[in-house]
Amino acid sequence: MISKKMHEYVKNSSVIRAMFEEGRRLSTIYGAENVYDFSLGNPNLEPPTEVKKAILEILNEEAPTTVHGYMNNSGYEDVRETIAQSINRKFDTQFHKENIIMSVGAGGGLNVIFKTILDPGDEVITFAPFFGEYKNYVANFDATLLVVPPDTETFQPNLEIFESYITKKTKAVLINSPNNPSGVVYSESTLQQLADILYQKQKEMDTTIYLISDEPYRELAYDGIEVPYPTKYYDNTIVGYSFSKSLSLPGERIGYLVIPSEVDDFENMISAANIATRILGFVNAPSLFQKVAAKCLDAKVDLEYYDRNRTLLYDSLRSFGYECIKPQGAFYLFVKSPLEDDGAFCAKAKEKRILLVPGSSFGCPGYVRIAYCVAYETIQRSLPSFQALMEELK
Repeated sequence: MISKKMHEYVKNSSVIRAMFEEGRRLSTIYGAENVYDFSLGNPNLEPPTEVKKAILEILNEEAPTTVHGYMNNSGYEDVRETIAQSINRKFDTQFHKENIIMSVGAGGGLNVIFKTILDPGDEVITFAPFFGEYKNYVANFDATLLVVPPDTETFQPNLEIFESYITKKTKAVLINSPNNPSGVVYSESTLQQLADILYQKQKEMDTTIYLISDEPYRELAYDGIEVPYPTKYYDNTIVGYSFSKSLSLPGERIGYLVIPSEVDDFENMISAANIATRILGFVNAPSLFQKVAAKCLDAKVDLEYYDRNRTLLYDSLRSFGYECIKPQGAFYLFVKSPLEDDGAFCAKAKEKRILLVPGSSFGCPGYVRIAYCVAYETIQRSLPSFQALMEELK
């Protein structure tokens, strides 16, 4: 008999994964080219050439016991120092290897930091729309995720409502920019106002509130827009980063946490995060890909590929009558559902072999997410079906 908590997880299993599996089923019936699967944020781009070169160099030049062996739970010291210096060059920060903990992707990193800071009954606040797994990550440690309703005009965090959510139980605030699913980049003004509120509440309540920034899409920003680095606005900020999207390596599960020296209880925080890495069963981040990541910090996927997809999909859907804002980053389009019930609209779309994810999965009913990290030709082939779908619903 499985646990009661896992029973709930199974019952509420990811809609995104379910749609992905449905896409595979439909592909066997109609052919993959006739199914338009926009469900999963699985990069269609190959990793940059630097990745393969780095793998071969490491395997050919380093001793197997070094490449494949254990190391400190935080990760290789040289890798962590290289990453710290790269961040410093890009964002004018002052990090060192002591501030970096290598993680099993951003998801693994978030679970490590939640294990480190959360007690049962604590609360974490996030902003809709949000990545649905956050709720499970927080529940893993018997805490509660509170969701601030969305501002559907801008999809920037609704800070007026947010302030009223903060109580003595608030241990952390979780943000994600560029945002999954909206594609919005949280502005410098937003981060500054958010920081001001948190500083004020910390003082009022004589407590510590951590700001956790989940950043798997940091490198995917369009039109020259800057993604502000959050540690520059608020001392108690922790950053979770992943190479899954920036290097098209989602299956390799490699990322890192940045824990600045300025955070409250820094020494204990680092010690606890190392222990959390071990006792959650990760032990350490994948050894080979720690080394690979350190050699590829300046490598990037072809952002123009995603931008081309973004432009074609956005312009086409708008011309068909769909409502959406143009994404500034990531590779998702968040579209207002023509039907009030976003689940019903996704079911109608599936009849035309278009696979979308309802906005309800992201705490934002009435919308759907389209992942455009697919082949350009898939988008081209899907457009007549999108148009026909809208015409049927008018």
